[in-house]
Amino acid sequence: MLDKKAQDVSSLDLRKLGTTICDYFVICNADSGVQVAAIADNVEEQMILKAGRKVRRSQGKENRFWVILDYSDIVVHIFQTEYRRFYHLEDLWADAVTRHYT
Repeated sequence: MLDKKAQDVSSLDLRKLGTTICDYFVICNADSGVQVAAIADNVEEQMILKAGRKVRRSQGKENRFWVILDYSDIVVHIFQTEYRRFYHLEDLWADAVTRHYT
């Protein structure tokens, strides 16, 4: 994500919450739809190269406002900046342990 200039990259460890459908959320944002798509493509490519994992499902690539990549135990959310501010996804999971990346 950072290779493609993603902003405010963070991960939320959801394992101890007991009510989630995955173990981790990884969240970032970008200022344009083109950049959102580039980040999503790079995540998919790097997950195959470095972890041998293909995305199970993806959503949002057609509109590039909010792309979701589902790896079963990890769900990646890539937002356009204004949509991340609007949805405040991290606030919904405020009890999760959060790590920020730079």
